[in-house]
Amino acid sequence: MSDNLNQSAGNLQRSIQQEQDGRDAAKPDSPESKEAVQTGQRSQPGTPLPAQHLDKPGSEAQMQLKPRFLAPDYCGSGKLAGMVAIITGGDSGIGRAVAVLYAREGADVAIIYLNEHEDANETKRYVEAEGQSCLLIPGDVREQRFCQEAVSQVMAKFNHIDVLVNNAAFQEHAESLLDLSEERFDLTMKTNVYGYFHMAKAVLPHLKKGASIINTGSVTGLKGSKNLLDYSTTKGAIHAFTMALAGNLLEKGIRVNAVAPGPVWTPLNPADKSAEDITTFGQDTDMHRPAQPEELSPAYVFLASPACSSYITGIVLPVTGSVGE
Repeated sequence: MSDNLNQSAGNLQRSIQQEQDGRDAAKPDSPESKEAVQTGQRSQPGTPLPAQHLDKPGSEAQMQLKPRFLAPDYCGSGKLAGMVAIITGGDSGIGRAVAVLYAREGADVAIIYLNEHEDANETKRYVEAEGQSCLLIPGDVREQRFCQEAVSQVMAKFNHIDVLVNNAAFQEHAESLLDLSEERFDLTMKTNVYGYFHMAKAVLPHLKKGASIINTGSVTGLKGSKNLLDYSTTKGAIHAFTMALAGNLLEKGIRVNAVAPGPVWTPLNPADKSAEDITTFGQDTDMHRPAQPEELSPAYVFLASPACSSYITGIVLPVTGSVGE
């Protein structure tokens, strides 16, 4: 009886296999589609992207294809009404998009940036167009004293701080570990990790119950990137810092989370990649395109708003354009 059942099962398996083999043989050979996948009401740019290489730190004003940050389909509903947010690297890219949506949700915004004054003033203009105040503070987050002074300026103007978004970053590719000098490794580490540490430490005495810290991580911190050895290292450290600090501050009623973007069309990337390489940026994701900053910024609203995420802390939220990442 058992042998008969086994034979029957084998016949069934072979029958199904033959049917599928026939379907496979009948399919015409065609290369995998690389057309950009669109999942929203407004189509986002796909590849090829403009062949352009920017001088660091990278200016959004100089980009041939301007990143989309306005999120015209996003309607504010007072999720951050009366709050004050500090955003490092808020002059362009993800930081600018977050600043605009925070303002749309009712928050005043302080932008900390290195020296991209034209970009920063453009961000300020869009924040003010949303009806909120915007304070611009240029400086280097690698320096602890600057971070403390910047926070003092925010307190002097707004009297309280409710949200810190750590977002400033340095990125430069290298094909070999041997190409990474200690000086270069220190620059990446000091900007991407120490900058987050200095800012979190500077704002902490001013944060009350219900406040939050949101760190910008990266898909490279989840799975590494062979040509971004130092950058991936710092992003992995940021993810661990996020989870550790979340546990450390939980009893104070302060939440700490991170967003881990995949490839995003910001000045950071054409300031890293060659003009030739940037044309296919983001094509390797399942959506075959990079994200636009306006596709990231709602995640930062979600994590900042107690109305949305009061029971969420210590997470790293991937927004990567690929399935399961």
